[in-house]
Amino acid sequence: MTVQKALSLTIPDIPTLLSAYMPFLDRGGIFVPTKASYNLGQQVYLLLTLPGESERLSITGHVVWVSPEGVSGQRMPGIGVHFSQRDYSVRDRIETLLAGQLDNAPPSFTL
Repeated sequence: MTVQKALSLTIPDIPTLLSAYMPFLDRGGIFVPTKASYNLGQQVYLLLTLPGESERLSITGHVVWVSPEGVSGQRMPGIGVHFSQRDYSVRDRIETLLAGQLDNAPPSFTL
């Protein structure tokens, strides 16, 4: 059994949130920059702070994207975390912050 790893991410502003958010996942997801090694499907625990907020949101999710260190295309190393079913409220908070911007988003950290 793989040990669950804990991560912490503070998103400083809306443009960074727009680049990190993964709206194409049904429950939402977020790109977390990290040089640590993770496997697809691995469960992770994330403490997320959104722009303009001080509350740290606790998220449990699974790794669905891996950009390892040294990845081509000038991509930042990190992982994409798909939120769990209990974290729909986090997806809703993020989409409220990004209202009207998702359709015109610049390239993201993942796709």
